[in-house]
Amino acid sequence: MNNLTGKVLAIDDNQDILFALKFLLKKHVELIHTEEDPNKIPDLLNKNSYDVILLDMNFTKDAISGQEGIYWLKKILDIDPDAIVVFMTAYGDTEKAVYAIKSGATDFIIKPWQNEKLVATISSVIKLSNSKKEAGKLKTKQREISKIQDQPFHDFIGKSEEMQVVFKTIKKVAKTDANILILGENGTGKELVARALYRDSLRRDDIFLNVDLGSIAENLFESELFGHVKGAFTDAKKDKPGRFEVASGGTLFLDEIGNLSMPLQSKLLSVIEKNKVTRVGSNIDKNIDVRLICATNNDIYKMVQNDEFRQDLLYRINTVEIHLPPLRERIGDISILANHFLKIYSRKYKKNIKAIHKKAIEKLNQYSWPGNVRELQHAIERAVIMSDMSILNVDDFIFSSQAKKNKRELELDTYNLDDIEKTIILKVMKQNMGNVTKAAKILGLTRTSLYRRMEKYDL
Repeated sequence: MNNLTGKVLAIDDNQDILFALKFLLKKHVELIHTEEDPNKIPDLLNKNSYDVILLDMNFTKDAISGQEGIYWLKKILDIDPDAIVVFMTAYGDTEKAVYAIKSGATDFIIKPWQNEKLVATISSVIKLSNSKKEAGKLKTKQREISKIQDQPFHDFIGKSEEMQVVFKTIKKVAKTDANILILGENGTGKELVARALYRDSLRRDDIFLNVDLGSIAENLFESELFGHVKGAFTDAKKDKPGRFEVASGGTLFLDEIGNLSMPLQSKLLSVIEKNKVTRVGSNIDKNIDVRLICATNNDIYKMVQNDEFRQDLLYRINTVEIHLPPLRERIGDISILANHFLKIYSRKYKKNIKAIHKKAIEKLNQYSWPGNVRELQHAIERAVIMSDMSILNVDDFIFSSQAKKNKRELELDTYNLDDIEKTIILKVMKQNMGNVTKAAKILGLTRTSLYRRMEKYDL
């Protein structure tokens, strides 16, 4: 326990005991206060912060039952619910120890003590105190981050019917612990949905941990998600908890879950089913308690059909599904989002840009937005940076994919059926400003069939 810092308060009606404690612990802790009169406990706790409180279980009024100690334990916990109290008694037995722990004590020391054992106990509980404080700091930080959000869903906004369905679903399921699967193209805001679910959940005061499964190398998957013990492999120089352990008590967001290989899917399924993880190199199970939210831009059901994704894992992660529509299917939200991002980036880059011209909004509405909301956000940011005017105009928006789009449009001067079908789809999509549902209806196709054809022609 050398060089260990920590503040200790010792309360005992025996001066010799207090002297012995002070003499023993002063070499190992930053500060030790001693007090004979338990009635001074409230004043001491209101004026000072202690890592450990050593509390006699029996004072002069009641020599053997321990009830006085329990009384003062409850008083201490009323003042500081996170206080770490270690009982001391000369009449220790198992029954009293169990009762003390159940009443809120952290540990139990029998007098006369062994010096080494007492020092080890104090060392252990000071570490526990520091861990509690760190956990408290994390929770406070998490709460402060949540307060920063000045709207219910922050950048996740929209008035379209499609988005209202999403918002209603979030409200219904947020306060449950149901596993959620978020489906949608890249850039539609899947992480924003996950964070909205978290902010309105019963776990909002605990951690939200985002894990991009697509960025974790396969050989590190188990170590990253489930943890490892020292010596489990070459670079394992110390014990390390995995993401599941770190997120326990809170919310774990597994993004890009469709990128997992079949062997890794099997390992993930086992953890979800058992609510237990085993660190790499260990045979000890650790209980976990997480609210699981997953997301993918892949066609997960097609992957199941092609034996690329386990059906039993899909059942485990999608108690409720939330489908995020692409931006081209909620054109009515484009102007709302564009003006939202305009305010953000005008403030960020200290520009006095007040609005987006009506003609520019029309241009934004006519674009297909293959990159969805993320692409719109970048387009507005770029326009704000480059503009010297107080209003963003049509010429401020240049889309990198426009030239490719123009090249793909063909006249009906061919008898090739694929070329004709491609041209008609392009024409109908343009007429309906990228609305797949309306275009599919006009073409007499299902949305799935139209998507398949669009993929075939690289539209």
